[in-house]
Amino acid sequence: MGTFAEPPAYFNVMERITPTVRDAGEADIPAILAIYNDVIATSTAVYSDTPSTLADRRVWWTTRVEQGYPVLVAMDDSGVIGFASFGDFRAWPGYRFTVEHSVHVRSDRRSQGVGSALMTPLIARAGVLGKHVMLGGVDAGNHASLRFHERLGFERAAHFRQVGFKFERWLDLVFLQRFVDGAAGRP
Repeated sequence: MGTFAEPPAYFNVMERITPTVRDAGEADIPAILAIYNDVIATSTAVYSDTPSTLADRRVWWTTRVEQGYPVLVAMDDSGVIGFASFGDFRAWPGYRFTVEHSVHVRSDRRSQGVGSALMTPLIARAGVLGKHVMLGGVDAGNHASLRFHERLGFERAAHFRQVGFKFERWLDLVFLQRFVDGAAGRP
């Protein structure tokens, strides 16, 4: 057995990083768009085949900000490496204490702790805003994202079969939920 200056390729160790997390500004929208469109093009994390536009992402960001909802970005020396946000789960008043989140990390920074660095303050912000439940919709085949959410305290709540279609195949969607305790004690 020899020694290695660095781990062999098959070992695949990902270094964890500690990014700076802050509220996104309008200047961050192009980087958010680039991450989002890469996710659309390469994965089933977003059930869309159509790339988003800068105008689409600007409307999305403006709407979230006007609603008082956070849009967070993670940064390192290379720029924006991830983003996370939440919005209303459904428009009806009975759902006002429930939000659905999204979190996306740039492809070269996945599995390095960026998602957790974004989700921890996002969950806290939901509680501060008086939310009770945070939901996430994850493609059933995305085992890494399912495990990620479970590590953050989310539990599987529903499994919808063949509700999405992308890359010429049917997709199952899993909803996960976590209590954030912002509306604890409400009837």
